[in-house]
Amino acid sequence: MAPRHVLCVLGSGLGLAEIERVAAGFGGFVLDREYSEAEPDPRMPEAFEASMAAASFDEEDWAAVESHDTVGYLLSAPMMRELAADTSRRLLAATAALLRSGATAVKNESSGLTHGRDRWLALADRAADAKDEDLADALVTAWVKRPIYDGRVLYSCGMHLLGAPEVEIEVGEEQLTEDDLPDLVAHLDTLAIYLLTDPRAEEIEDGAGFRMTEDAPRWVLRTGTCDRYDEDDLFFNPYGYVRLTHPG
Repeated sequence: MAPRHVLCVLGSGLGLAEIERVAAGFGGFVLDREYSEAEPDPRMPEAFEASMAAASFDEEDWAAVESHDTVGYLLSAPMMRELAADTSRRLLAATAALLRSGATAVKNESSGLTHGRDRWLALADRAADAKDEDLADALVTAWVKRPIYDGRVLYSCGMHLLGAPEVEIEVGEEQLTEDDLPDLVAHLDTLAIYLLTDPRAEEIEDGAGFRMTEDAPRWVLRTGTCDRYDEDDLFFNPYGYVRLTHPG
């Protein structure tokens, strides 16, 4: 199944027709009429909490989720790999427009990630005129959930929405400290931006060497297929993963 965005949009006094109207201005996004409802969904607070809301939500964001009376689901078309990044850029702009038009909270069902209103707007502003690595950084921050830990590696979910493999890094539980975690996430982000912007990334082979900078320690890249999710799962990445591993 080709990746697609499913965006959950909450509002209070916001009509589904308005969600559809605003999204239509950005091309290619349609309202899922089967699941969208002009009534509150009591599951939303828990769903947003599970989508890393704590990282950027303030009291007003939580209040918006609690008081919503409309739930709209916007769908992108299934995305060809070469069009994914542009589709994600346009959807980020649409997200900001929705928030400025009465939407009160937004989360991405295809990566399990949300942001508070202020962060969504800041990310959309960053991406609006950005290019190359700056644009890639904004899109990764907006759409890619990370870090997730499975007991063996830290990994991402959402790179498929940008047409790239997920990024992973081998790590022991003893490294998941307040001091070390930001550096590990920086490694994930550096690899993610490399995959999105460097032409050499298209030719990565299993076992290739990789350095964050010219004088940084050498990592070994391992590649594989996505086996965490079923092929019909919104999280499934058909491009697999690229994992940073220690040599030897």
